[in-house]
Amino acid sequence: MKVLETYNLKKTYRKNKQVVEAVKDVSLSIAAGEVLAFLGPNGAGKTTSIKMMAGLIQPDVGGVRIAGKNPHRNSAALQNLGAVLEGNRNVYWRLTPQENLEYFGVLKGLSHQKARKSGMALLERFGLQDKRKTRVQNLSRGMQQKLAFAVALVHQPQLLLLDEPTLGLDVEATEDVKVLVKEVAASGCAILLTTHQLGIAEELADRVAIIQKGTIITELPTVELVQKFSGTTYTIEIESKLDEVRLEKLERINVKIENNKIIYIDEINLVYKVLEVLKPLPLQFVQKEQSDLTQIFLKLIR
Repeated sequence: MKVLETYNLKKTYRKNKQVVEAVKDVSLSIAAGEVLAFLGPNGAGKTTSIKMMAGLIQPDVGGVRIAGKNPHRNSAALQNLGAVLEGNRNVYWRLTPQENLEYFGVLKGLSHQKARKSGMALLERFGLQDKRKTRVQNLSRGMQQKLAFAVALVHQPQLLLLDEPTLGLDVEATEDVKVLVKEVAASGCAILLTTHQLGIAEELADRVAIIQKGTIITELPTVELVQKFSGTTYTIEIESKLDEVRLEKLERINVKIENNKIIYIDEINLVYKVLEVLKPLPLQFVQKEQSDLTQIFLKLIR
C-alpha cells in the first residue's frame, strides 16, 4: 500500500519581479513500512516539496495523496501524518511528557481517555515512564527527541516526516533514535527522512531520492544506488609479508602488490586464485571497493 504519493509537483515564487522555480517536477511514493531518504543540497527545493506534501502550501501543479486522501482538499488526510522536526519544535518545554502527549493527542482528534492511554503506552515503549511528570526542559536532549517521536506517533499516523532526527545528539542518543526509526518502520508506518547526515540516511533508508534544482535526479533502492557507484577492485591484506614463492605466483596472475602484503585485484575470478595462493596465511581483511552515500551524493549534485 502506498501511504504517500506525490506526482508532478511544481511551485514557483516571485522574487524581485522574477519568477523562481523552487520545485519543477517532483514525483515520489512511499509504501507502508518503508523509509525513504529525501536528500538535497540547500536551495534544491527539498523544504518546499515537503511543505506541499504536508499540506502547508498549495502546489501550482501536481498533487499529493496521504493514505489516498488529498491534504489540500481534505484536512482529514492530515490525521494520518506525524512529524518530528529538528530542534524538538513539536513539544512544549514547560509541560511534562505526559501533558504533551495528552495535549497533542486531543489536538489530533483523540478523546482525552484515548490520548492518555496512547501516551502512557508510548512513554513505556520509549523508556520515558519514570520521566512522565518531569518538565521537558529538564530532560536530556536524547529524552526530548524520544518524546518528540512519541508526540508524533500518539495518534498512530500512517506517515511520519523526520527532519534531521539525530542532529545535535550524542552517540548514545543517536543510536537510540536509529533504533526508534527502525521500530516505527517495522510497525508499518511509512517514513520520509530528511537529513544532512548521510551516513544515517544510508543506514536507515530503504530507498534514496535526491533532489537538485527542483527536480529528482535519482531515485533508487539504497543498496542498488551504492552498488551502481561502487568499483570492482578487491583488496586483500595479509598479516605478514609474502614469501618469495607466493610473490612469484601472484606476479604471474598479474595482480598489483604493495609492500609485499597488500594485493589489489581487478577481476572477481582472480580473487579465488589469489586466495588459493595465499592459503593458509592469516588474512587481515578482504574488501571490495565501495562508495558510501556521501561520495555518491557529492558526485551527483556536482
